[in-house]
Amino acid sequence: MPSIDRRSFLQKTAAGLAASSLPALPGPRPAAADAAREWRHYGGDALASRYSPAEQITRSNVKNLKVAWTHKSGDASERPSTTIECTPIVVDGVMYITTAQLQIRALDASTGKVLWNHDPFAGVSARQARGVNRAVCYWNQGSEKRIFVPIRDEMLCLDAKTGELVKSFGEGGRIDLKKDFDHDMTGLSFRHTSPPVVYKDLLIVAGGGGEGPYPEAPGHIRGYDARTGKRRWIFHTIPHPGEYGYDTWPKDGYKRSGGTNCWGGMSLDETRGLVFAGIGSPSFDFYGGDRIGANLFGNCVLALKADSGERAWHFQTVHHDVWDYDLPAQPALVTIRQGGRTIDACVQVTKQGWVFVFDRQTGKPVFPVEERPVKKSDVPGEQLWPTQPIPLKPPTISRQGFFEEYITDVSPEAHAHVREIFERSRAGAIYEPPSLQGTLVHPGFRGGALWGGCSFDPKRNRLFVNSDESTNRITLAPAEPDKPFRYALPERAVLQDPDGHPGMKPPWGYVTAIDMDKGEFAWRIVNGEIPALVKKGIRKTGSPSHGGTIATAGGLVYMGGTFDSKFRAFDSDSGEVLWEHQLSAGGFATPCTYEANGKQYVVIAAGGGKRNTRSGDEFVAFALP
Repeated sequence: MPSIDRRSFLQKTAAGLAASSLPALPGPRPAAADAAREWRHYGGDALASRYSPAEQITRSNVKNLKVAWTHKSGDASERPSTTIECTPIVVDGVMYITTAQLQIRALDASTGKVLWNHDPFAGVSARQARGVNRAVCYWNQGSEKRIFVPIRDEMLCLDAKTGELVKSFGEGGRIDLKKDFDHDMTGLSFRHTSPPVVYKDLLIVAGGGGEGPYPEAPGHIRGYDARTGKRRWIFHTIPHPGEYGYDTWPKDGYKRSGGTNCWGGMSLDETRGLVFAGIGSPSFDFYGGDRIGANLFGNCVLALKADSGERAWHFQTVHHDVWDYDLPAQPALVTIRQGGRTIDACVQVTKQGWVFVFDRQTGKPVFPVEERPVKKSDVPGEQLWPTQPIPLKPPTISRQGFFEEYITDVSPEAHAHVREIFERSRAGAIYEPPSLQGTLVHPGFRGGALWGGCSFDPKRNRLFVNSDESTNRITLAPAEPDKPFRYALPERAVLQDPDGHPGMKPPWGYVTAIDMDKGEFAWRIVNGEIPALVKKGIRKTGSPSHGGTIATAGGLVYMGGTFDSKFRAFDSDSGEVLWEHQLSAGGFATPCTYEANGKQYVVIAAGGGKRNTRSGDEFVAFALP
């Protein structure tokens, strides 16, 4: 295994930030008004700003929001439990969704009426969970209008007008994503849960393998011809010989290492011709003795030239990750104001609770980032990287590390239970190394921030992000001699009290507004409650959440996601809850908003199914009477 020199690596990383040969360009031109007032991409626009200029619904009238229509997909299941993580997209008055069991469906965006349906599992038993899909991708050139949908390890191409497979694409309308991968995929799994992006006539696809400890596929990013499905380029997220970053792995690392996948989605700067991805951690997630080095491009914010897949710049947010701190969401490409000037920025939220802000053209951090020493590991064979990058602004959106004063206090019994676990665990500041004794990891594997990402209001120059206070406990143990790995993971548990509530002292969930000029919080509110605790008179605990926020020109931030199954509208200026609606099941998805036939709608999927909650099948649209 090669010896990786820390100083050389940091110099190379700095060089990587300045490596782009692209000329400086002005920011993206605004889209046409009708397109901007729809929701044509997973993140609202290709930039993933999750912002709408629609302003029919305002802070003064949002209290009048009512259910306009409800679409029941009819395919929820309790065994196996289903959920819906889909954010609908809306193009030319048509809404495209994926259902609880991953049927692909087109609806009239103003009425919810079904226009067509495509079931990729027609004739297949539903005894096994089919997974999730977070959105579809729309593309058109001339008279061609297509929907691209990742379903597990395939990419489907449908005619947007009829829902039928486009037979000229791939093999009868499908691409097997395990092929054309530049990696031996024998016995390896592949999955793709977030939508691809399209640049001109290029379909750009991410996804990848799992977390280990068994062998896993890497997460190479590929560009395909959007008409034919033929691969045009590939970017190796675990570099091959001769490629940048190859020396941050053992020499044969590209043959046997996996992970490093982009599972949270990508964003696109069409003007610059750059596609942005947040890359996950290498596998095995919690032991890296067989991958000594910094492990590029694991845990990197990565900017690629969209037409060729060539690296423009990267920034690694965790070196040699053994904490499952993969980058969980689309980078948000937003234009911020700072000190009287505008900056086209790339914002990456993280599980650790940090918000990294970069110059979109160069990758240079907008706010200072320091490399600080972290603890060494005492697990035989492990060699952690001696430092980790720490942003100095904005403040962290979650508490970091786990200390005695953080133990829950919702009841004496809960406190005693968690304290016993704490006392037999290793705990402390963030980046406490995994151990054979057992280590508490906080923020845990759900963050901090997760796949809901963030939203941005350009008028207010504010970023909005929801965050959790979840904690995990992990324990390593020597693997049995016949296993293809050195250490197993006998414990990967959520730290919770006997009633299933988080082991951290409340609050357990927030929504935070960040002033992007100063890099400081504009406001921060506790988000959601736990119904079982409300019945006991324990209020304002906050709730873990799935999904994210969206922002509008009406001065509102919308979010579901909490375990009280409520959908809320917050005042963008103050964080005050101005409206809420009780859903039939958890709204564990990011909403969308759009205008159709002169009316503004806000839609969220109420799919439930998380943490033993009931599964639902509704897409609920709200509008003013």
